[in-house]
Amino acid sequence: MFTGIIETRAAVDGITRKGEGLRLRIRSKELGEHLEKDDSVAVNGICLTVVERSSEGFSADAVAETLARTTLKDWKPGQTVNLERGMPASGRFDGHLVQGHIDGTAELIKREGRGDSTEMTFRTAEALTALMVEKGSVALDGVSLTIVSVTRDRFSVAVIPYTLSHTTLGDLPPGGKVNVETDIIGKYLAKFSGNKEKLSRTTLEAWGYTL
Repeated sequence: MFTGIIETRAAVDGITRKGEGLRLRIRSKELGEHLEKDDSVAVNGICLTVVERSSEGFSADAVAETLARTTLKDWKPGQTVNLERGMPASGRFDGHLVQGHIDGTAELIKREGRGDSTEMTFRTAEALTALMVEKGSVALDGVSLTIVSVTRDRFSVAVIPYTLSHTTLGDLPPGGKVNVETDIIGKYLAKFSGNKEKLSRTTLEAWGYTL
């Protein structure tokens, strides 16, 4: 589990084919010495497991499902990514509940100044916007953000200067794509409301009632 509060940025040091997936090498002295094998790390929002580590960084594998749902398949050596280690049970909870399970991608179509902040508007699939609400949370490339507005196939977020300067969102060009993870609470509400009748019957039957 993650919070969407980025710890640091790092460079992709190498990418190699591994079966139907890929192995990434991430150069990060800042996190490398604090990681252990099997630790979880969110890399641009994607939850990956450390398979090798050193004081210089770590390596992690990405399977075919991850490549299909995320921007990872288009990454190149040398590009910068956002990093966040898994949240310890004893840690402070900032941001929002982020699993690192990417739902899909979104394309930046507009960037506008709004006083001290920047409003970024993205285009994405309706299946994703259906799980978004104004003032709700969304994770973009692992960054926890608040939704300003949402329509059929677009949504916008407000980004403060600190976030722009400390994450990859500051360098994202128009047409650039990000990984999107919608709020897990919205996913469960949508699932439960769509199966409300079935859930009610199952619950009553579990309590011993005959319908």
